[in-house]
Amino acid sequence: MFAKAFRVRSNTAIKGSDRRKLRADVAAAFPALGTDQASELVPGKEELSILKLYAHRGDAVTVYVSGGNPVLFELEKNLYPTVYTLWSYPDLLPAFTTWPLVLEKLVGGADLMLPGIVVPPAGLPQVQKGDLCAIVLVGNRAPVAIGVAAMSTSEMLTSGLKGRGFSVLHTYEDHLWRSGDKSSPPFIAPLTLDPPDVSEEKGSVQAGPALQDDMRRLTLEGKEEENGEDQQMCGEKTLPEASEDPGIGGLNPDPADSKTLQEQMDELLQQCFLHALKCRIKKTDLPLLTSTFLGSHVFSCCPEGRQLDIKKSSYKKLSKFLQQMQQEQIIQVKELSKGVESIVAVDWKHPRKGSILEGSEVRMIIINYAKKNDLVDADNKNLVHLDPILCDCILEKSEQHTVMKLPWDSLLTRCLEKLQPAYQVTFPGQGPIVKKGKICPIDITLAQRASNKKVTVVRNLEAYGLDPCTVAATLQQRCQASTTVTPAPGAKDSLQVQIQGNQVHHLGRLLLEEYQLPRKHIQGLEKAPKPGKKK
Repeated sequence: MFAKAFRVRSNTAIKGSDRRKLRADVAAAFPALGTDQASELVPGKEELSILKLYAHRGDAVTVYVSGGNPVLFELEKNLYPTVYTLWSYPDLLPAFTTWPLVLEKLVGGADLMLPGIVVPPAGLPQVQKGDLCAIVLVGNRAPVAIGVAAMSTSEMLTSGLKGRGFSVLHTYEDHLWRSGDKSSPPFIAPLTLDPPDVSEEKGSVQAGPALQDDMRRLTLEGKEEENGEDQQMCGEKTLPEASEDPGIGGLNPDPADSKTLQEQMDELLQQCFLHALKCRIKKTDLPLLTSTFLGSHVFSCCPEGRQLDIKKSSYKKLSKFLQQMQQEQIIQVKELSKGVESIVAVDWKHPRKGSILEGSEVRMIIINYAKKNDLVDADNKNLVHLDPILCDCILEKSEQHTVMKLPWDSLLTRCLEKLQPAYQVTFPGQGPIVKKGKICPIDITLAQRASNKKVTVVRNLEAYGLDPCTVAATLQQRCQASTTVTPAPGAKDSLQVQIQGNQVHHLGRLLLEEYQLPRKHIQGLEKAPKPGKKK
């Protein structure tokens, strides 16, 4: 609103009656302020003036000035504090954190988009759509902007932190701030530690050198008021192939783990990286700034109660870690513009590290997760509240704003349906063979050939470790009938065995008795000739 110079209409001293009314309005608008604090903000005797102005867009704004600084402004009968006031009362409004380099865009008139929000370990503040909020920088609790929430916290989370988060009204370094003494934000220590390290220099919050190296560009989408051009940045997406990485279940390492801090941080970084690729990004997001990927996606995948700090890993910098991931051919990184790297490609089918989980193990993981995070409904133990991770995993896009809880059976069924099916085959003297997909049974069928002759066809022998050529040779001897081995129609790299005549009986004995395959994995045995009838 104050990105450009405004035009002053009048500047007068406030009357005593108006002063008392303003104090009452402040107390009503900001219940968090006590009586004494409201009196400090609107003093009884000190100089207090009313500045009426027109913003560059034509909005009529009333500004209250105390001690030479604007402390409040009124727009459409709504009161708003300035950054000068919030530096004295930093907890007056719910605060959301963003990156230091975002500030210059906010000053230019951009609105803050959700991908630019840093999710702290304690989670986001609970607000409703239309609530007034403060915006702070990583490492300093002194607000640098105020804005109106474009959606509630629950809507922010269910949207995957995508879309417009806040309509920014006023910022540090805008023209309203310049009408005061132009002081810099004080340093106010955060209540909880934020992931990156920051340093305070000459009263201003500045990003440290390593952070500036990693966070070269911003995750911000907004509208520059100077030229009206939209600056389209990145939002968060959902990866379609969301079932291949079983590492998601291990995001919370055992605190009693004997691994060093550096090894644990390496493991956490890789897990957050894979989780971000799996649950946050899809092909249409690429190319994606590496700084955006880190700030909006990787950090937000860090589990509650843990703090991801790249400096404490063996990589020290994001760029080195991404180089390693590129060497492993998981991603491809390019410098699309000077000094700015972007992820331009992702190998979505790259094998992920992890172990195979049985259905019972998956159920136990989900149950333990829900209990550990207090997601079980207090009034109805059969219902489970869906947090952002569960929403990403099991809900369709159309459900993410409507479905807030599910019964246990529905939750478990949905989770199992989302997983990549696999099967394991073990042969005597050999290690188990694990393959993706569902195992198909050995299929035995009868077909008619020339001269109305019957033939027996058997498919899918390879899935059970059987060589079709060996099976054909064995049946040729036992049945005293000709056999052929041909490619199976519609199946890549698969062969079928064809035996002259109805040989289902001999084939069944071979598979069940000699190869000892379970009957449930063989279909078509009922087609054997009945006793007393010719084959």
